[in-house]
Amino acid sequence: MSLKKSLPVGIIQQHKTADIHSNRARLADAARRLAADGAKLIVNQELHDSLYFCQTEDTNAFDLATDVVAEATGFYSRLAKELGVVLVTSLFERRAPGLYHNTAVVFETDGSVAGKYRKMHIPDDPAYYEKFYFTPGDIGFEPIATSVGKLGVLVCWDQWYPEAARLMALKGAEVLIYPTAIGWESSDTPEEKARQREAWITVQRGHAVANGLPVVTVNRVGHEADPSGATGGIQFWGTSFVAGPQGEFLYKAPDDREAIEIVELDMERSENVRRWWPFLRDRRIDAYTEITKRFID
Repeated sequence: MSLKKSLPVGIIQQHKTADIHSNRARLADAARRLAADGAKLIVNQELHDSLYFCQTEDTNAFDLATDVVAEATGFYSRLAKELGVVLVTSLFERRAPGLYHNTAVVFETDGSVAGKYRKMHIPDDPAYYEKFYFTPGDIGFEPIATSVGKLGVLVCWDQWYPEAARLMALKGAEVLIYPTAIGWESSDTPEEKARQREAWITVQRGHAVANGLPVVTVNRVGHEADPSGATGGIQFWGTSFVAGPQGEFLYKAPDDREAIEIVELDMERSENVRRWWPFLRDRRIDAYTEITKRFID
């Protein structure tokens, strides 16, 4: 379905606690405020129901997972229907015993599931031990068709990979969306922290430019302690942002506090930008076969 000329997108940047019910209630309150102000699409951050549990490897944390048809998804289904919005959520999916995914679930305005995306790129770094918890996605890079358009929903670590953004664009995505949970480790210097955040912003703005599409990135904010005490925890850097199809900033949230905002996307602009800069036309698809190799010796 084609997007209208203007799409009001609501973003919710929040801190999280160990109280799942409180996290959901605060998210729902923010969503109601955004919907009342006219948002038609609302995007949340990665794994928004709980603390970021991947700082440690703990089998008890699997108890946080939920089936896609379960109480958690029922809560968000009802919220989307109540507000009449398309709602992008990010959940810890229990697919089967011992099989779990980091999954974005998109709800339609009537509360039905429009589609889901299972995170494809799974990091394994100090304080981000996601490979312990998540099986890589197996449903590919497929845009999700909704009443507000085709959404190219990806998740966090996926945002560093141009291939993921490109495949979503080639399959007709009209906007790229990245629920995210990324921040600083306490031992990094201020200079290194600045470099990391700027790289994160730059690579995603590059996806907007290379594909002629707007990008919506929603990160969490605030400090979350390391349960093991081995590190100083993670200071999530917020800085959620929306960029237009030439990488131009349409909005950037603060790095140290919560934020909710509606950003108007001019969905006709992508067509014009792609006419001016016809990158898809000029791709040398006959010369890219080696891109599927791990490394070229």
